[in-house]
Amino acid sequence: MTESRAVTSTASERVNDLPRILEAMKAAVREALLRHRRAGNPVATWRDNRVEWIQPGDLRIEGEEQP
Repeated sequence: MTESRAVTSTASERVNDLPRILEAMKAAVREALLRHRRAGNPVATWRDNRVEWIQPGDLRIEGEEQP
């Protein structure tokens, strides 16, 4: 967030800026997945009403070419 944008938008406007919020969340998830892969840690996800572990080598991260 830039300083000028923070100053010119109200808290209510920032809370209601859904596209910006979703973009920030998407970037945070991507970074978390990259960190897990670099550390060699699996990631837990919820699929078909159960927890499923995805191994670091099987992580598919948006914006990367898949083999």
